[in-house]
Order: sequence, then structure tokens, then C-alpha cells
Amino acid sequence: MTVLRVMTWNIRNGGRDRGGPDRRILLARVVAAYRPDVLALQELRGLDVARFAADAGLTPHLARSPFGQPVAILVHPRWPTVASGPVRRPFHHAAQRVTLSTDAGPLAVLSTHFYPYRGGRRLVEARWAATALRRARADLALLAGDLNTLDPYAEPTDHAGDLVQTGGGAHARSLARLAPAYRRRHLRRDGRTVDTRAVARLLAAGLVDLAATAGPTVPTGYGHTPEFAEMRLDYLLATPALAARLVDARVIRSPDTHQASDHHPLTATFTLTPPHPTAPTS
Repeated sequence: MTVLRVMTWNIRNGGRDRGGPDRRILLARVVAAYRPDVLALQELRGLDVARFAADAGLTPHLARSPFGQPVAILVHPRWPTVASGPVRRPFHHAAQRVTLSTDAGPLAVLSTHFYPYRGGRRLVEARWAATALRRARADLALLAGDLNTLDPYAEPTDHAGDLVQTGGGAHARSLARLAPAYRRRHLRRDGRTVDTRAVARLLAAGLVDLAATAGPTVPTGYGHTPEFAEMRLDYLLATPALAARLVDARVIRSPDTHQASDHHPLTATFTLTPPHPTAPTS
């Protein structure tokens, strides 16, 4: 069976923190082991994206940000790219969109990285992302990236402030492990309600969450960062037509991913085939 493999991964500061270990070898090893056809990357500051892509046998499509960090989509050459460009909205990090040719029609892929600090801004970025996918005019479409937010399934009316009295829901229990400065990133203005509006907005736009049961993407063993408890911040959201072609979706957890970044990669496989080559005319 011919399939298309997709991976999204926040690789943390281009694979190397100031004064920290060089993690680029681990990143390359994970990519080589999984062999994605489409690789959506976030946090690319300082990374030679062209070289990284060439070493993986992929073609890069990069979007830069005047505020945060670049993002990119790397594509295997067997999937022809028919359109590519950054989304012309002021995302904090960036958003890159490509349209690929497949046997089932065009496939639009958008890679982005939402604002980390406030849910209201993430909600705005979710609207921009949904609009950008809609404007691609493709029945097959995928949003991939670090959305820096929680999903609305666990407890739609969860109140983190009720944790001690009631035990709270899954999100509230995770947030209770964070210092107040990091917990506030995931709460509404009342300081108690878990903010899941960005993902809810994307679901309301008709997208399907492919990895709703895949488990947390953070933390890993790298950095012991205080900003994460066990939670899923990374997403693959597809149109129904693409979701119908899903084979599986999972978080890759391995000794390499445990140290390569502060996020684990999220992957999905679809029953799609590259377009048949056009026969030469005589």
C-alpha cells in the first residue's frame, strides 16, 4: 500500500540552545528513521534549513517571522509542489502553506506555531489558520504544528481554581503542576477556566483532530523545562476528506526523541499516492 507520511515537530531553537548540547544529530536520526514525506518544523532559529532538508532528501519551504521563530514544511520530491508561500498574517512565529499534487487531488498543508503567552491571541491565530486552509480550495487539507494550547475534550467547563476542592479534570490536574506564571498561559482572563478556544475554533471550522487519543507531546527528558506538565500541545488537524484516508496517528516516543527536543514529534500516515506521471506526447 502506498502511503503519505507526515510529521510535525517543534525542534526547540533550531536544535541547539545557547550553551546547550547540539541536538541536530538526534533530530536528523529521528527524521531518517521515520522517513516523512511531509515534515512540518517549528522553532528553526539558527538552523541551516536548506542543509538539514538536503541531508534528509527533502525540499524546504520556509516562512520567517519578524517577531518569533521561523517555521517550515519539508517535502519529498516525489510529491510535486504546485504552490508554496507564507501566510500573510502577523503570526507571532510564522505560518507556511504548501499545496502538493496527489492521485486524489491537491493536498494543502499548513505548518504554524501559535502564540505561547495568551489564549486570546491564539484564538486570533486559529482564525487566520482556518481561513488560510479554506482559501487553498483543497478538499484534502492539513494543519500541522505546535498550537501551544489544550484541547476542549477533557472538561469543557474545567476550572483550575477548583482543583483542591473537586479534583478537577485532566487539564486542571496538569496545570496544577505548573508554576503560576506558566499556568496563566492556559487560563482565561478569570484565572480559573482552562482556555481551549483555539482548538475549538479549528474544530468548528470543520477540521478533524487526528491525534485526539495519541497522548501528550510534552514534556520530554530534555531541559527539564518548568513550562510543561504532561499535555498535548502539538496537533494534526485535517479536513474530513483527508481524515477518511488516515491509517494511524501517534506520538513518537523514543530515547532519541526524549533528548532531541522539549517536544516529541507527532506523526500521521494516509492512503495517498503521488500523481501518475503524464505520458509524453508524440
